[in-house]
Amino acid sequence: MKKPEAALKKIFGFKKFRPYQKEIITNILEGRDVFASLPTGGGKSICYQLPALLFEGITIVMSPLVALMKDQVDGARAYGIEAYCLNSSLSPMETADVYQALEAGKAKLLYISPERFAIDGFSENLKKFNVSFVAVDEAHCVSEWGHDFRPDYLSLSRIREFFPGSVIAAFTATATLKVQEDIIGLLKMRDPFLVRASFDRKELYYRIVPKNGANRQIYEFIRKRKKQSGIVYRLSRADVEKTAAYLSEKGIKALPYHAGLASKTREKNQDLFNRDEVDVVIATIAFGMGIDKSNIRFVVHGDLPKSVEGYYQETGRAGRDGLPSECLLLYSAGDIAKIHYFIDKISDENEKVRANRNLNNISNLASINVCRRKQILEYFNESYEGNCGACDICNGEAEQVDGTVDAQKVLSAIVRSGQRFGIGQIIDIVRGADTEKIRKFGHNELKTWGVGKDKSKVWWSSIVNELLGQKHIYRDPDSFNALKLNESGGDILYGRAGFSVLMKKEKEPEKKLNFREVDFDEELFSRLRDVRALIAKENKIPPYIVFSDKTLKEMSHLKPDDRSAMLRVSGVGERKMDQYGHKFLAEIRSYLGY
Repeated sequence: MKKPEAALKKIFGFKKFRPYQKEIITNILEGRDVFASLPTGGGKSICYQLPALLFEGITIVMSPLVALMKDQVDGARAYGIEAYCLNSSLSPMETADVYQALEAGKAKLLYISPERFAIDGFSENLKKFNVSFVAVDEAHCVSEWGHDFRPDYLSLSRIREFFPGSVIAAFTATATLKVQEDIIGLLKMRDPFLVRASFDRKELYYRIVPKNGANRQIYEFIRKRKKQSGIVYRLSRADVEKTAAYLSEKGIKALPYHAGLASKTREKNQDLFNRDEVDVVIATIAFGMGIDKSNIRFVVHGDLPKSVEGYYQETGRAGRDGLPSECLLLYSAGDIAKIHYFIDKISDENEKVRANRNLNNISNLASINVCRRKQILEYFNESYEGNCGACDICNGEAEQVDGTVDAQKVLSAIVRSGQRFGIGQIIDIVRGADTEKIRKFGHNELKTWGVGKDKSKVWWSSIVNELLGQKHIYRDPDSFNALKLNESGGDILYGRAGFSVLMKKEKEPEKKLNFREVDFDEELFSRLRDVRALIAKENKIPPYIVFSDKTLKEMSHLKPDDRSAMLRVSGVGERKMDQYGHKFLAEIRSYLGY
């Protein structure tokens, strides 16, 4: 089997390549280095799994998290690829078995972590094997300009030294042009074939709303999406625990995930989620890179993320199977203040500047009345025109409300307090809060103290966020992020200009997603999911490794009743047909009354 197309159909069960896959694989097989920026769900795993089958030697995949490796190995083996991993979770006997497979020339695909590669002697030991190809996953981690820099990734600069004849390919979903330059330079890539796919995740619906009781809002959102898999991100461990407990009390199958939990607890919770035994995981950003689950239908951010890159990558966990999925972000002025608190603790000035720039970009995304998709894509230097039809702005879920008078109240409070205070204090002044800090600075004597006590903190947060987003005011990093007026802010304050604020409509539109998926028989799909769950349990693998939701939905639509018809379903290759196909055929035939 020499042609990539033949392997794609026979092994993986797909009739055609996704965009850019063929070009990437062809260049790799021809011996050329490749840099590929593909969106999450863009099919990057086939870009190294398929060459691993066709190359004479071993393919090494540098993968960031040990937790993900077992699933990656299981997934590759489900296609009949001799895959192994080397990491700290293996026993000495298991490690010896892997080296034995390498010595015997049996292994085709080897997953290792950059941390492992950095250990003295480890990479030297690999030099004796015939390594044809090295793939670096989550390659943005090598760049200090990236949102998730990891020092151990710097050891990957020695890949070329240890494997001078090997092809090197770098894969990422979130690389800006600066990060791309860093990756190519650090990995010493030679005239790489460059792929920058569109960052547009067409299957994702973006919705951003002001926070007003986060746990209640999160529950109301999830309650309407019963039995769907989802991730909820919270900024702190304490909020992770509180949200997980709140949802559990409300009858949602939810578990926490954060670095403060014992490693065995984290592994167990992640495993239950992967196996569809738990619907929702509440997590800090530590959770995500270790997830290869394709049927995540929603991602909720209960707090403002720290960067657009982080937001893009985290929302990208949803809809990896290409089916419609939703992303909800709750934000408040308090989130901005909280992130600023952490930024102020950064000692490196360059890092602090980057963190402040990242915060400004993500807060603009949350507050500006422009298509969410357009803003995200423009951040990654990609233009987007027209109505996307898949975000709250373009679908009219929010409306412009005249906020001139209330903006003047906020601007007056900023000026009357000397432009020396941050968001929280300004909102407290307007709302007439009676706090120690208010009394200490005499702010209860200001004319603007209490002028907005008739409206909620959420409303005033929206006003402040919109003023920031429209650049009428700014945070001064040299004055502890005190709010100060720009010239346009003065124009609003003194009545020379008006101001409008974006507010969510009272009733959420019934039509949330305006993109369609193929029609399918829901009862049959449910029965096929049960078959998949049983097979997964018997084989001790996550259900999505058996077949994705997308494949099961196509089965329930086409209703294949023999082997040849089943092989025409996207995602059913000969190996999986032989392993599992007969059980699904039996269920379909039973459903049809055969």
